[in-house]
Amino acid sequence: MRVLAAMSGGVDSAVAAARAVDAGHDVTGVHLALSRNPKTYRTGARGCCTLEDSRDARRAADVIGIPFYVWDMADRFHEDVVDDFVAEYAAGRTPNPCLRCNEKIKFAAVLDRAIALGFDAVVTGHHARLGADGLLRRSADLAKDQSYVLAVLTREQLDRSIFPLGDSTKAEVRAEAARRGLAVAEKPDSHDICFIADGDTRGFLAQRLGEQPGDVVDATSGAVVGTHAGAYAYTVGQRRGLHLDRPAPDGRPRYVLSITPKTNTVTVGPAEALEVSQVRAERPVWTGGPRPDGPIECEVQLRAHGDVSPATVALDGDTLHAELRRPLRGVAAGQAVVAYRPDPAGDIVLGSATIAG
Repeated sequence: MRVLAAMSGGVDSAVAAARAVDAGHDVTGVHLALSRNPKTYRTGARGCCTLEDSRDARRAADVIGIPFYVWDMADRFHEDVVDDFVAEYAAGRTPNPCLRCNEKIKFAAVLDRAIALGFDAVVTGHHARLGADGLLRRSADLAKDQSYVLAVLTREQLDRSIFPLGDSTKAEVRAEAARRGLAVAEKPDSHDICFIADGDTRGFLAQRLGEQPGDVVDATSGAVVGTHAGAYAYTVGQRRGLHLDRPAPDGRPRYVLSITPKTNTVTVGPAEALEVSQVRAERPVWTGGPRPDGPIECEVQLRAHGDVSPATVALDGDTLHAELRRPLRGVAAGQAVVAYRPDPAGDIVLGSATIAG
């Protein structure tokens, strides 16, 4: 099979490409140039879209012995990921840019181009399992599991995807990279948001959206307890950096409960007010079997690496409803709800949808 290996410049994608070669595939490596100005993206260990990463990917391809190319997708990335990120925060939601990048770039734009060029599938270094049954499952390494950010993929995209690392732990991947002579064997994992060079999300948004002063309101009393320079700088569940003018009467900490762009208001309150038992989500993608025609019992995860709760999930047209058996905190509009079915071979991803406000 002729496959395209997406090589980010990290250890996971390098080992994934090497394993694809070992499996007998005809492999070509490609690195995605995603920044219009690479110097504005993270550097060193904290990035995944830098000039350093491009060079690391090329060196890994040389060691593996496969052709290597760089594809410029900066404009598409800026429109589908960066602009979307800013627009979502402006609308009072909390986006997951890695999830959006998988959906719009790595498994849409890249896969579409790969198929047009005659490739059969795309290989990536994501930690998730895709078995012979075609079902997406959690990784054997639960600490590194990335099935949550892959749950947006359609059945057609999964059928053209290969995830060689799903049965391995990160430690095993690093050890294998060292044995293969790959210089990225000990390269630290990337963290945070690749297109925010200094890690200051609030500053990044302020540059693009400007200051938008408003009130911080206590949910219990309705009193104004502080001000903010832009509601976009807050996320549901946030505790630090609120800078409130007056403490709560009971002295307990307050958390961000909701963000209302229409009134430019941030509402705060006690931790228990964050608990959510019902979730409504939009634009469901269902890949774990036939679309259910009634409620089903499963487990749901509402954040990347977040807690899991048993739930009853039902699909109603373009809406997914989840009734949680155990309330979860910090549920934010814009994140994904991912439904899993427990399975001895690894929890199976049933489907996902975007949490509505």
